[in-house]
Amino acid sequence: MSECVMEEEESEKSVVSSCVSMKSDMSKDEPINFGIGPQGSPLKMDEDRAESTVPSCVSLKSDMSKDGVINFRSSDQIEREEHILSNWDQSAPPGESSCSQSGSRSRDAEMKPKQRGDLQEVIEGHKISLKRRCEHVTEGTHEAGSGTLMNKIYTELYITEGQSEEVDTQHEVRQLERTSKKNIQDTPIKCQDIFKVLSEQQRHIRVVLTNGVAGVGKTFSVQKFSLDWAEGLENQDISLVLPLSWRELNLIRDEQHSLLSLLHVFHPTLQKIRAEDLTVWKLLFIFDGLDESRFSLDFNKHQVISDVTQVSSVDVLLVNLIQGNLLPSALIWITSRPAAAYQIPPSCVDRITEVRGFTDSQKEEYFRRRFSDEDLSKRIISHIKASRSLHIMCLIPIFCWITAIVLEDMMTRDQRGELPKTLTDLYSHFLRVQIKRKKQKYGGKQRPEELTEADKELLLKLGRLAFEHLEKGNIMFYSEDLKRCGLDVSEVSVYSGVCTEIFRRESVIFQKSVYCFVHLSIQEFLAAVYMFHRYTRKNTAVINKFLKYSEPVTSLDDFLRRALMKSLKSKNGHLDLFVRFLHGLSLESNQRILGGLLDQMENHPETIQKVLNNLKEENSDKISPDRSINIFHCLMEMKDQSVHQEIQEFLKS
Repeated sequence: MSECVMEEEESEKSVVSSCVSMKSDMSKDEPINFGIGPQGSPLKMDEDRAESTVPSCVSLKSDMSKDGVINFRSSDQIEREEHILSNWDQSAPPGESSCSQSGSRSRDAEMKPKQRGDLQEVIEGHKISLKRRCEHVTEGTHEAGSGTLMNKIYTELYITEGQSEEVDTQHEVRQLERTSKKNIQDTPIKCQDIFKVLSEQQRHIRVVLTNGVAGVGKTFSVQKFSLDWAEGLENQDISLVLPLSWRELNLIRDEQHSLLSLLHVFHPTLQKIRAEDLTVWKLLFIFDGLDESRFSLDFNKHQVISDVTQVSSVDVLLVNLIQGNLLPSALIWITSRPAAAYQIPPSCVDRITEVRGFTDSQKEEYFRRRFSDEDLSKRIISHIKASRSLHIMCLIPIFCWITAIVLEDMMTRDQRGELPKTLTDLYSHFLRVQIKRKKQKYGGKQRPEELTEADKELLLKLGRLAFEHLEKGNIMFYSEDLKRCGLDVSEVSVYSGVCTEIFRRESVIFQKSVYCFVHLSIQEFLAAVYMFHRYTRKNTAVINKFLKYSEPVTSLDDFLRRALMKSLKSKNGHLDLFVRFLHGLSLESNQRILGGLLDQMENHPETIQKVLNNLKEENSDKISPDRSINIFHCLMEMKDQSVHQEIQEFLKS
């Protein structure tokens, strides 16, 4: 939720399934959280659980999320679990014996040997720990008591096997547009079955790579898979499921470890396992969020490691594990956004799956479940269908959540203004709603929508962080990143506790913190707000550094033209949505919505017309179709009605 997050996949009992139904009425009364999964993703679990980093969101019934968490464990079961967990503190130091991995390639039949009694208890303890980490998710806030049982709100996603042969590095919004034009005919694959060999296939599935755009539900799938294993429902042939998120691995990227010590660091419940145990058990390592990795993975030139007690840099350990030099019988599951998937050589991957998000019917089902007011859900669905941009973006569950928040707010109060039809409209209203919620929570004499100078300053600093890291391609930030942008860590922590929908603080191992925006599109919007603010304040240093022009910007149309040209030069389109937001923010209507965050400009009609003319002139044969489409979108953000027919013709071509 939903980035999370992320989003969903699976029915109550299915292990991260992919499928097309929104499933069970059980989800009616609880919000969906598309957080990022286990261990380092943005889901929030109890205190002893690591918070997951990545948006959480999408609620099916948000008012229910405030209730306390229901615990279905009996007192006897809780007492037994506490007994097992209490033994970890007295565990002896791990064995240091080293065991060669040669000969372990075909041990699937022996993967569950007779185990020492204490080892079986260790496994049970690990399952209890993993269950506690994965069984609750939250929506939007990490406040105590707001967790919701995953199995009550889990909704299946559409997952397919395979993808196009070429790596898709186009902006993810463009990928969604192509997906929306396809008739989905691929055979869905349930998440719990991703390592199972299909009848027509004979090869062993060892490494699975799951792709999907930001916020579509990859981490949520990982969390559901882990929970079902921990509860004994699925994949019980696997001895240990070991989630290791890239965002948490980043925290120890400069350290030296053996694989055994790495597991002890991230999973303290496994302190008693020995090196030889790892070589005979059937293990599944889950590396969630490759796109968040700050490692340089070199699969060509690296030290070969085949011993789980051999110490090396973390990146070398990971490469050897993925290649099969280290624990060749272990299963590997990697999740990634499409543009980062190229880091794993095709020769190392046995199966590729893709999380597609919501189908059209699932979009409608989401809004029906989200609101108990049937008339309200119908009005919202009707409005989304009328806007091509909104309808396409609602493939992503977390975007459905953003849309629901805005439209519910506007449709349930005295609202005389026009409902948002463009992305800039929608995100401007979303930010306004968050500002209002903050004011309502903390009180104050000013009107709910009015910004204090402190709020304005903090949001613009977050905008600077968003912009600078958008250029670098980063979506996860650390304390040092915040400080470089003039942000006080404690101040951000307090603010994120109020407006968690905008910016979230994720506590992970070692008591260090990881930060992220709930979704990449929110980062792109705040980046555009920051850059437009720099333009209105005539901050030439920041503008010239971004545009890389020697001549100063002379006017609004000149500024937007140069920004567009810079975005068109990007091979992966990483600035496409940012530039669309920039054009939308040039309209006074959107500046008014943001209530003082931007200095309102008096744009004369002739200036806006110059911007429109520049966009239409840029749409030439010199630009590839994949890049040209964003010019049309910029025109739509500026509400140029004359372009609608041109877009329809272009999309048919």
